Amino acid sequence: MKPIQVGSLTLDTNHLFLIAGPCVIENYDRTLMIGREIKKICAKLNIPYIFKASYDKANRSSYRSFRGPGLDEGLEILASIKKELQVPVLSDVHEVNQLEKAADVLDMIQIPAFLCRQTDLVYGAAKTGKAVNVKKGQFMAPEDMKNVIEKMEEAHNENLALTERGISFGYHNLVVDMRALPTMRQFGYPVIYDATHSVQLPGGMGTSTGGMREMIPYLARAAAATGVDGFFMEVHDNPPEGLSDSTNMLYLSALEDLLKDLIAINDVVKHDK
Repeated sequence: MKPIQVGSLTLDTNHLFLIAGPCVIENYDRTLMIGREIKKICAKLNIPYIFKASYDKANRSSYRSFRGPGLDEGLEILASIKKELQVPVLSDVHEVNQLEKAADVLDMIQIPAFLCRQTDLVYGAAKTGKAVNVKKGQFMAPEDMKNVIEKMEEAHNENLALTERGISFGYHNLVVDMRALPTMRQFGYPVIYDATHSVQLPGGMGTSTGGMREMIPYLARAAAATGVDGFFMEVHDNPPEGLSDSTNMLYLSALEDLLKDLIAINDVVKHDK
């Protein structure tokens, strides 16, 4: 497994890393507070930390759903948080024409699951030279993500990662095939498990997505047992108040204990490697 560089962090297979933050930028103060508290926890547990929040949730269930502050204001907020916390930052990019501005601020560009087959977007993201995390589509077999990796390798960028976030299982439901994690790790890049989107019930509430937050620890621990390299979690101090993904974000108060479990499992799994 080749190490990748994300901002000032070198991420390798020996130490779990965390990508975490609120689903969407709700306002500057709350977003910063959540990032600051997560950073404290990660520093205490010696976990490399990348801050995440979306400036635009472009794939909401309803036209009336809150999407965030948008590209320009959102990037200003992320730049300020990056400076304040001194950690790398990540956000979703949905359109090719956003890449240049986003790359000026972001240390890692994330391609949403629904867009993982969009060649111009994944190639363009890699072409920026920034680290790129591609979420595996809910409709994609894990072995088919090799084609996505090859599109980005054409841009001569090896700071790449893949994220598992569940597959569609009928209507309004996701399941996680844990075999996908070691399958994708064979491609030679870090593989991340998205512990919060994997428990979504997409569109399950009619005009918004439902979720089974109580299942996050169980699936996260199972993913750690496969030898996954990092975790992605959307975290909020009071998820029911969240303006996006309120039913599947993890309570900030639950994060530290869950991470301790994941570290312990990772130490067992990778002890002899």
